[in-house]
Amino acid sequence: VPGRAVRSAGAERAVRAREVLEGRMADPPTLAGLAAELGTSSFALLRAFKDVYGMPPHRWLTDARVRAARRLLDGGTAPAEAAVAVGFTDQPHLNRHFSRIVGVPPGAYQRERLR
Repeated sequence: VPGRAVRSAGAERAVRAREVLEGRMADPPTLAGLAAELGTSSFALLRAFKDVYGMPPHRWLTDARVRAARRLLDGGTAPAEAAVAVGFTDQPHLNRHFSRIVGVPPGAYQRERLR
């Protein structure tokens, strides 16, 4: 029986995937595109990413975007501008994820922080 090449991502590819996602937060590649760029399969990359970071790449990216938006809001950036800067489609998109992760909408968060 001919041998089959085993494709695996491994921890180093998961780390590299995170670096790519951080660098292209506003316009990230698809999972398939990211896997192809890293020379692995989507399934192997997804499995490795979950093993290393405890969540799939898309969820990690959403959390990273919210963290970046918090930093911008702390610096006085308007919520709508922060949303676009970190890769959300609009302010309601940021509001939904920000409220779920932080517990309050971005506008309320910013008003409390800037007092």
